[in-house]
Amino acid sequence: MVLGISSVVWMLIGIAALILIVIFAASRFTRYGGQRIMFLAPAAFLFSVFVLYPITGSIWLSLHDVKADRLICSDGRSISEAQGDPTCRRVPKMEFVGLKNYQKFFDKFPRDWKRSNREIDDLLDGDPETKAKMPRASSEFKALINNIIWLLLFQIAIPIGLALAVLLNQTALFARILKPLYFFPFVISPAVIAFLFQFFYNPFEGGPLVEFYALLGLKKGYGILGTNGLSTFGVIIAAWYPQIAYCIIIYLAGLTAINPELIEAGKLDGARGFAMFRKIILPQLWPATFICVVVTTIGALRSFDLVQVMTGGQRWSEVLARYMYETGFGEGGGDYGFGATVSVILFAIMLVFIVFFVTNMVRQTED
Repeated sequence: MVLGISSVVWMLIGIAALILIVIFAASRFTRYGGQRIMFLAPAAFLFSVFVLYPITGSIWLSLHDVKADRLICSDGRSISEAQGDPTCRRVPKMEFVGLKNYQKFFDKFPRDWKRSNREIDDLLDGDPETKAKMPRASSEFKALINNIIWLLLFQIAIPIGLALAVLLNQTALFARILKPLYFFPFVISPAVIAFLFQFFYNPFEGGPLVEFYALLGLKKGYGILGTNGLSTFGVIIAAWYPQIAYCIIIYLAGLTAINPELIEAGKLDGARGFAMFRKIILPQLWPATFICVVVTTIGALRSFDLVQVMTGGQRWSEVLARYMYETGFGEGGGDYGFGATVSVILFAIMLVFIVFFVTNMVRQTED
């Protein structure tokens, strides 16, 4: 274990003590009695153990240089004798380095920005030999930029889901038949979706894009998931498939909860078509929209499974979640401190967006 058993025990004891202090203070200084506060203790304890503890542990690890570079064996053999022995295990070496891991993450960004611009220019009309010799941007920079692209383009699933939900919110026979078909992508495993879109993107014989390429006049073999810079967009389109289904489900639930009296009142006032939707229906769908935006944002920032299966995280599709895994646990990894740093940065970005959305939700509710 990275922190050791004793460290975990003492941290859990500290969390339990903190919960008791908060409960005692709340019972003394609020209008709620101690018995009522005690009902919150189990949930608060579970939240602290399974949410706060991993967060604080990751922040603590990010301030250290933690690498799996020591081998220990139960029979006391040396490292040279223990290589490849399954009875031996690696134990991380931990050294406090402060903010050096964060400096390492952001230090090369100005240089990487210039290199990334040159990569894009050479990607469009560059010579292959020149591309091979050209210095490239760092993996962490690529991962951060790709996550920003994910964050922007993944939101397109929300208006598409809203439009389809409105179309499916009908009593007609075709709508009742199509509803299960639109829900189906949400229950499919991400790995299955990845393989489906890999087949769809196949640029050679047998792939559905072959004929489409012929219509556009593109040469056969122009792979979306290759090294041509389109792989991120290809994975995002694949991720739309289940996310649109999720938004449809949320919006259909919101549409069924709309007060029909408001619809009738709008019709009496002359509201029809898009005016009815914009002034009466859409404002009542704000809670559903809030849920879709939050879940879509979190999904964009923690994207991992589709990237791992479809591209293996090659440079043009790398994201922070997969880069964090590769740094800490992947082949040639073992740098737990830097992996924790990437996770903290990803959590900070996610926290900013969640706080922004929650604040706006509260303001909208108060208004």
